[in-house]
Amino acid sequence: MRSDPVPEGRTGLREILRSLAFHAAFYAGSVLLVIVALAVMPFKRERYRKVVRMWSSWHRGCARLLLGITVDAGDFVPRAGVLYAIKHESFFEAIDLPHMYPVPVVFAKEQLLRIPLWGAVGTHYGLIAVDRGRGASALRAMLAEARRWTADGRPLVIFPEGTRVPHGSRAPLQAGFAGLYKMLGLPVVPVAVDSGALYKRRWKRSGTIHYRFGEEIPPGLPREEIEARVHAAINALNS
Repeated sequence: MRSDPVPEGRTGLREILRSLAFHAAFYAGSVLLVIVALAVMPFKRERYRKVVRMWSSWHRGCARLLLGITVDAGDFVPRAGVLYAIKHESFFEAIDLPHMYPVPVVFAKEQLLRIPLWGAVGTHYGLIAVDRGRGASALRAMLAEARRWTADGRPLVIFPEGTRVPHGSRAPLQAGFAGLYKMLGLPVVPVAVDSGALYKRRWKRSGTIHYRFGEEIPPGLPREEIEARVHAAINALNS
């Protein structure tokens, strides 16, 4: 299954107005919720995490009400103690993580954690900076952070392609994914997403974004096998 068919041709006025309304509502709400998150950060941890989830749910609600975008995740039941390897086509699935998973620990580009205020919120929540320029030392640092954050059973999430890719493209996996898989010793659940056709555009379109969860892959496989299995599974909605 793929995203609902999107008619070709020029962008309509309705799509432009919907997109403008979405950006205005989502980013205004984001500013407010970031301020609230910073205010409650020194206090009760569960209250802080609830604010982060509210931000993600606000995004989902704005997408549904203002863009006409719905989400189909099948019968997915989130679980801890696994590494979710997710296809990355747009910012939709990245912002959607706290809504989809129980307090996920996410490997994110180091540049994102430099965003004023938001970066502080993300770091405190459990985003792990990915700095590819540091090589092996960065991998060891990410591993230590992952083990610290997941000691209480939180799930790990990674975008193994390393960046957003156009819908229909099959980008290679970043080399660091196999290294983390080996050292973490966790099973992997690959996740296919087809958000790019609707959401990765200036003027977004209505339709359904699908998540498809592949079979759990056990730890300890050779690099070639884990990469091949994950690559095939996260691209299941591209065929």
